[in-house]
Amino acid sequence: MTFNDIFKSSFLNNVTSISLFDMTLALLLAFGVGMFIFLVYKKTFAGVMYSSGFGVTLIALTMITTLVILAVTSNIVLSLGMVGALSIVRFRTAIKEPLDIAFLFWSIAAGIVLAAGLIPLAVIGSLLIGIILLIFVNRKTHVNPYIAVISCTDHASELRVREYLEQQVRRLVVKSKTVQKGVVELNVEIRLKDDSTDFINILADMEGVNSAVLVSYNGDYMG
Repeated sequence: MTFNDIFKSSFLNNVTSISLFDMTLALLLAFGVGMFIFLVYKKTFAGVMYSSGFGVTLIALTMITTLVILAVTSNIVLSLGMVGALSIVRFRTAIKEPLDIAFLFWSIAAGIVLAAGLIPLAVIGSLLIGIILLIFVNRKTHVNPYIAVISCTDHASELRVREYLEQQVRRLVVKSKTVQKGVVELNVEIRLKDDSTDFINILADMEGVNSAVLVSYNGDYMG
């Protein structure tokens, strides 16, 4: 093998298979779309504890996917080897929020579409997905179920509580009832008529009521 044969090798020929402009443009677009996904995730997050690391992961995942697909589309042989190499990768991080799976898949899909050169599809599609998520995820509805935990002193106060609740809410179902000497505790599922929860304050001040707690149990955390 001569010195010239080294520079004519297939390995070095791959250097020019993708132009510098295409690489830069694809990665910049991937960064922009990934940043948009990150901002939508930050705006729609409704979990217990926000993780900035996961948001940055969405940006990196979009760019990394674009990088990988650019390499795959430039060489058929490389694409077969890439499939085999990536098949041995295993991720053990638990996904706590179901919506996080959608953001991860969104980042990967955006990176693939960008690397394929379908820029309008990636940009317009990401905008539409982001708008839909912002509308539906942040949409709060009073139809969501709540649990009212009420502690009363006797049976008479329990009847007053139930009568008052039936007037204030759309639906009322007693889930459990605990009776001890001097204490009657009710766990009641209710559906609100509107988004106002002021009735729980009035309920707590009623005669014979020791305490009243209203808790959402549909997966959203109050705070």
